[in-house]
Amino acid sequence: MMKKLEELVRPNIWRLKPYSSARDEYSGHEAHVFLDANENPFNTTVNRYPDPLQRDLKQVIAKVKNVAAEQIFLGNGSDEAIDLCYRCFTEPGKDNVVAIEPTYGMYRVCADINDVEYRAVLMNERFEMNASDMLDACDEHTKLIWICTPNNPSGNSINSAEILTILDTFPGIVVVDEAYGDFTQKPSFRTLLNRYPNLIVLNTMSKAWGAAAIRMGMAFASKDIIDIFNKVKYPYNVNQLTQNKALELLKDPFQTHQWVRMLIQERNRVIVAFQQLPLCVKVYPTDANFFLAEVNDAQAIYNYLMENGIIVRNRNRVAMCGNCLRITVGTRNENNELLGALRKY
Repeated sequence: MMKKLEELVRPNIWRLKPYSSARDEYSGHEAHVFLDANENPFNTTVNRYPDPLQRDLKQVIAKVKNVAAEQIFLGNGSDEAIDLCYRCFTEPGKDNVVAIEPTYGMYRVCADINDVEYRAVLMNERFEMNASDMLDACDEHTKLIWICTPNNPSGNSINSAEILTILDTFPGIVVVDEAYGDFTQKPSFRTLLNRYPNLIVLNTMSKAWGAAAIRMGMAFASKDIIDIFNKVKYPYNVNQLTQNKALELLKDPFQTHQWVRMLIQERNRVIVAFQQLPLCVKVYPTDANFFLAEVNDAQAIYNYLMENGIIVRNRNRVAMCGNCLRITVGTRNENNELLGALRKY
């Protein structure tokens, strides 16, 4: 059973009185003359501070993601939400977090920045997580458990039953990062928010939505957790240009569905062709827009591709990823160029 939120939140954060911006204070009233925020009245369209809580954007996302607007936090990429988890729930030098290994590197980087012990639990050779191993790594100072699914860099989805076991057992916060969730047919853990008050689900517009440049991440959680995030975040953390572009993209989710379908088809085609290359040792199963491949000499192949103007990710030094390259699925022409170069290797 989850501990009371007050027991999980860092004490100084629980007591924090957040900064009240000019735009917060007039909220709920119609206005057309703004003389409150020391803004320049000229250069309209970008002269005004944006809505600090991104209300219009959250209403649209709520419909697309099938969650309540009050259950949404928007940040400067998912990395802001990741960092906020540490800043809100962990005490430096005292608490710890547990995460699957290998996984997205920012969980560890943010732990180091916040002076929080990071406990990595190796998965098995098929990159499968065991809930018991994760729970065994926890103690009374474990505040967060990180689970990325589909996982980066392995690409596979984590067994939902194992995640549910952790949600049912762990008394702290469980963060399920679904950055690549749009590429899998598995149901999102967003649907379980009302069942699990200790659940935070991350998502992003950088992957399926093709909008990495606008830097907009999403966190879905209970209203109580979202309220804590909003109390700690910087007042205008999502700029107006980002909000406008996100609203534009969200008007046509069908286009995103088309992109996802095309990328999955290309992914399957490229994997089949890659497996036929003499340099390929193994391609791991994937539910993402990339695949992890073991090759006979990752560093040499990486260098060769780079010399030919083709950039992939060398994961050779990552735990359990010896001699592995992580390859993102591009356009058909880009994928053909990759395969053509590798056939000449």
